[in-house]
Amino acid sequence: MAVAITPARPFRSADDVPRTIVAPVSRADAVFRAGLRIAGLSSFVLTGLILVFLVLRSWWAFQADGLSFFVKQQWIFVGNEFGIGGVLPGTLIIGAIASVIAIPVALATAIFISEYAPDRLRRALIAVIDLMAAIPSIIYGVWGRFFLMPRLLGTMAWLSGHVSWFPPFRVTVAESSSTFVGSPMIAGMVVSLMAIPIITALSREVYSQAPQGEREAAYALGSTRWGMIRAVVLPFGRGGAVGACMLGIGRALGETIAVLLIINQSWTLNWHVLQSGGNSVAAMIAAEWANFSPHQMSALMAAGLVLFVITLLVNSLAAVIINRSRSGSATAD
Repeated sequence: MAVAITPARPFRSADDVPRTIVAPVSRADAVFRAGLRIAGLSSFVLTGLILVFLVLRSWWAFQADGLSFFVKQQWIFVGNEFGIGGVLPGTLIIGAIASVIAIPVALATAIFISEYAPDRLRRALIAVIDLMAAIPSIIYGVWGRFFLMPRLLGTMAWLSGHVSWFPPFRVTVAESSSTFVGSPMIAGMVVSLMAIPIITALSREVYSQAPQGEREAAYALGSTRWGMIRAVVLPFGRGGAVGACMLGIGRALGETIAVLLIINQSWTLNWHVLQSGGNSVAAMIAAEWANFSPHQMSALMAAGLVLFVITLLVNSLAAVIINRSRSGSATAD
């Protein structure tokens, strides 16, 4: 007996439509979500309000001095002879010194904690790093001025005598007991100690998220531990580590009290980093805040606006790099 077979209905794309699942939202969930949304957006609102405030309060300074505000190396308000031409490069110099010292130390420490340290030692090091990040900057400044700086003067003199072929290490004045006191190099060293905990903590967290399967695959292929780190951990955490370094640089650029306590302030650019004298935007604002006129207040606000924009750009670029990296995507997921 023949059996009639009904041909299958041809596949149509219209039949393959994903069904939308709508979960009911309770009143408590709606309130909680609204609270989180408001808290997240408030950071953008506050940042925008700060930016508007700085622009309005610094308007007179930019009108009176124009673009000369960025090149003049003096702070005289008679005839509008004021500017940050020597202070802004000093900020970048101190930040560069701190970055050169902090980034290698922090990344090496993060790799050691994440990959080499025993469990008991790892927990202790993580606690110490977190404690260093919580120490107020004034403590670093006082320690740097009264403990570290007297012990570094001999090192500064040795560098000026043996590495003077490197132009920034060249001293242009007669050496005396005060030649190296309050130099940008010492200020940068102290600031680097404040950036190391931030870079270390963020980089360690990124390195620890490297996929376990890829680690085991590297070992299965005969790799050593260092070979596994080079092939798996470092490539996975490259973007996150770069973002962590940029956040540390942002901290170095905006440091105030430690630089104010250590450096001998001057308005002219000093790119001889071992030599006494220098300044940063944040330290200048803190030092000049007590004695200000309305016009000087506007100039200080203008300097603060420049520093605000630079720090905002550095931190925003760091966030973009982290989000586009594998480690940042893993964190988001």
